[in-house]
Amino acid sequence: QVQLVESGGGLVQAGGSLRLSCAASGRTFSSYVMGWFRQAPGKEREFVAAISWAGGSTSYADSVKGRFTISRDNAKNMLYLQMNSLKPDDTAVYYCAGRRSGLIVTTAGSYDYWGQGTQVTVSS
Repeated sequence: QVQLVESGGGLVQAGGSLRLSCAASGRTFSSYVMGWFRQAPGKEREFVAAISWAGGSTSYADSVKGRFTISRDNAKNMLYLQMNSLKPDDTAVYYCAGRRSGLIVTTAGSYDYWGQGTQVTVSS
């Protein structure tokens, strides 16, 4: 079992940057595909980015490609999301998620573990 705790959210102006972190407990973190999802008020949870267990493969939603970077440090059981050139449309609660299977997927229902989320608000 893996427990996930996000941090790093906050209020930032459009064009600014934030770095989200996700601390994972458990010895099997390094074997999991990890992802970031977000959910804005009144909208469904949507895929943001995912990374393979070794970090060699990544996937991004078109809306964040070129602006966000997902990374992981398996030695520290940490997952990160560097967010640059933030836009008001990026405002949402951001969730860290883990998947036991080795394949990167973009559907929220395919992930087994979830954090509580961290709020990101981008002002115009």
